[in-house]
Amino acid sequence: MDGYLPSPSRYDVGVMRYERCGCSGVLLPQVSLGFWHNFGSVDPYERSREITRYALDHGVVHWDLANNYGPAYGSAEETMGRLMDDDFRPYRDELFIATKAGYDMWPGPYGNWGSRKYLMASLDQSLRRMHLDYVDLFYSHRYDPDTPLDETLQALVDVVRAGKALYVGISRWPLEATRYAYDYLRQRDVPLLIYQGKLNMLDREPQEEGILDFCAEKGVGFISFSPLAQGLLTDRYLGDGIPEDSRMAKAKFLKPSMLTPDLLAQLRQWNAEAQAQGQTLAEHALRWILQQRGVTSVLVGASSTAQLAKNLKAVEQ
Repeated sequence: MDGYLPSPSRYDVGVMRYERCGCSGVLLPQVSLGFWHNFGSVDPYERSREITRYALDHGVVHWDLANNYGPAYGSAEETMGRLMDDDFRPYRDELFIATKAGYDMWPGPYGNWGSRKYLMASLDQSLRRMHLDYVDLFYSHRYDPDTPLDETLQALVDVVRAGKALYVGISRWPLEATRYAYDYLRQRDVPLLIYQGKLNMLDREPQEEGILDFCAEKGVGFISFSPLAQGLLTDRYLGDGIPEDSRMAKAKFLKPSMLTPDLLAQLRQWNAEAQAQGQTLAEHALRWILQQRGVTSVLVGASSTAQLAKNLKAVEQ
């Protein structure tokens, strides 16, 4: 697998659709690749190479990481570093790479939440792990109710001014704090590029809270994580019983108790609607998100190139 050359047709019409991210010069693919799982130290490296090569070959240029993605913590970024060295260094300027800090990373009071000390130190560590001079996008990974917002936001301003990130974003902040962040960053000429939130057909909180409307009105992008609700919005759970090799069977992120008769009936109804339109349930779910006002992109995970290919069908022209 040496000597990788990306497909010369990766940007041809019909391969991938790109959406402008708010009021910025950034164009993101409608489907972006998330590194939350499948790229850690417990995963085969050659499979990570296959998935990321397939992604770039099909115009998926936005890759989303965080400091504690893995497992183990930090290992997804270490995989990214190997990928850069082995395959993607010549194509760095085609890629839009994001990372985050805000959740648990190392012991003690400065390895979690939103302090300036944590955010700045974490980004430096992330750059070393990924073998990068800068990231395209750095997020505050979650709202910190105890650290002053000015401290968190000024850290985001300063990483841009230091050249360590080109843009900044926030993830899962409440609406009022998002309004404050928008104003604070705009006044310092480091505009809020994007908001990352959980949005799917089963979880519509960003819509209900007004986040999507705010982003659309202010020219802030929005990217959805967990668009398939950890696999609930696929064909995995439409039959009788829970598949033995499924996430729900492992009961780590999905619990068997979640699959109630009412939920199963709803999933089967959506699946019937999808089939009537010549789609799978997963395609239907991804298209539903992309049709919502203010949405720029969806983040999908992939444990194989075949899985990524299925998700990309949602944006086929």
